[in-house]
Amino acid sequence: MNNKSSRNPVLLAVFLAITVLMAVLFMPGINSNVSEGFHHLTSTDLPVDQQTQIIYDAITCSKSIDILAMLLLGFGFLMVFTRKHEFTTLTATMIAVSISIPVYMIIKSFGEEFEACSMGGLLFAEFAGASLLIAMGAVLGKLSMDQYFIMSVLFVPAYTLNEWLLLDSGLYDGFLDTGGSVAIHAFGAFFGLGMVASTRKKFEGKHTVEMDKTSNEFCLLGSMVLWLFWPSFTSSVVSGDLATLTAINTVLALCGSTLSTYVFSKWFRGKVDIEDIANAALAGGVAIGSACSSVNPGFAMLIGIVAGLVTTAGYNFIAPRICNLIKGDDTCGVQNLHGYSGLVGGLSAICVTGGFSVQILAMITTIVVAFVTGRITGFITYLFGTKEIPFDDSEDFILEEE
Repeated sequence: MNNKSSRNPVLLAVFLAITVLMAVLFMPGINSNVSEGFHHLTSTDLPVDQQTQIIYDAITCSKSIDILAMLLLGFGFLMVFTRKHEFTTLTATMIAVSISIPVYMIIKSFGEEFEACSMGGLLFAEFAGASLLIAMGAVLGKLSMDQYFIMSVLFVPAYTLNEWLLLDSGLYDGFLDTGGSVAIHAFGAFFGLGMVASTRKKFEGKHTVEMDKTSNEFCLLGSMVLWLFWPSFTSSVVSGDLATLTAINTVLALCGSTLSTYVFSKWFRGKVDIEDIANAALAGGVAIGSACSSVNPGFAMLIGIVAGLVTTAGYNFIAPRICNLIKGDDTCGVQNLHGYSGLVGGLSAICVTGGFSVQILAMITTIVVAFVTGRITGFITYLFGTKEIPFDDSEDFILEEE
């Protein structure tokens, strides 16, 4: 057991200061945007249209809780296939969510047309958290807990920049990405790859990912939690009249990718690989995001089938070549599930909008911004050291003697 202390008092003091600063910036007396939102949330004398909005927000609140279940339970347990790294994985998941939500809301509170202290503000902050967890999966096991904190703080501004470019800058009018196939999933995946590329063989020949039956069972549990709550993820930001269609499309896309994954995993490997089932089965949820409220159920299922094929092929054939190209390993294979399926979703939206150029340009912008900011974040993060024993909890946690 590693008894060496990982305490860095100066860095911990900085982390505490950041946490306190976030709390201060949520004070209505400090932040006018928060003050306005707080007034709407607490006022009992509102116009009829605002009262209706509050009722709608109360209904949407349950979906927000579903998304939190996806972030903490779904993503958390999906990544615990790394045996001897479970404490770090689950704690880093909690840290990432706890940083991304307030940081996103604070950044957006300085925008003139976005009410951060609202149900919409909370939902979009949770989306930022989802994208961060996707990026974290690429470098899982190769960062200390302190470095996960640093990565989380640096990720959110980059994510917010790309979101502004795609949705608010006016540069990509007509771009369709309702459920975030591109802005959330593809961005997180390529940001993670940028960080992986910054490792420059730092871990070559000195790490192995240990898995066993129990760790894979927990991974499957996380996958099923994500599968279960994915309809809440996609339908949370659509209008009420399209929520049912969006939920149906999402479920059928997930059915399509699950069945497609089974077929192609067995076709490619001869037997079903649990990594394929735990990950590629979710590809339909990723890919349906862009056009989740704009296509018919049959087309939604076809999108899921294609996404399952692309993701399974990614794990079997494409990933090793990409990792050789960037000189690093994508621990969770986020490029396969979230990167490629996110692009499938972005491309499928062309069938709805007909806007080939704007859709492609927005996707290219996302890839470039994500990869470049990921590399910069990786460079900064690795200035704070390198994890001594990859995929091991002992550097940051007190463990009982076996």
